[in-house]
Amino acid sequence: MSKDMTSLPQLYIEPGYIYLPSAPINLYTVLGSCVAVCLWDKKLKIGGMNHFLYPKAPSKAKATLYYGNIATLQLIQMMEKAGSEKKSLLAQIVGGGDPPFETNNHSIGKSNIEIARKILINKGIKIVSEDVGGTMGRKIVFNTYTGHMIVLKVYQIRKDDWILKLPEQ
Repeated sequence: MSKDMTSLPQLYIEPGYIYLPSAPINLYTVLGSCVAVCLWDKKLKIGGMNHFLYPKAPSKAKATLYYGNIATLQLIQMMEKAGSEKKSLLAQIVGGGDPPFETNNHSIGKSNIEIARKILINKGIKIVSEDVGGTMGRKIVFNTYTGHMIVLKVYQIRKDDWILKLPEQ
């Protein structure tokens, strides 16, 4: 079976979720101010994605995968449980855009980007790619076998942006 972007099954990752598949797959999502962290193990050829809405959980009682500090640490732990070593992991950070009318200098999008960077750097995981900030939304597709990612930028997120159809073979 070919493992290129057009031949793999696909799975949409909703906000507040993480997925680390047991077989190669294309993970995709749509981001505004949310952030997705994609980790890929260059030795094991496995990868996973999280999708979070807020930077930091306000308390332990509210610690869920909707928060970047929880979702990013959990994704790292899942990769390690699957056999990854931090030195073999490569990270990509995507999202954190803000609406054009946002006037706050420290927006939720910027805070989401900062928490992802901070955790990855503190854990010694190399960040190899970022497509962050700005005012546009993003649709992304991440190939968990190759570590390749496609980023499509959109001015306005529409209902159609939530569904991705790759060409039939």
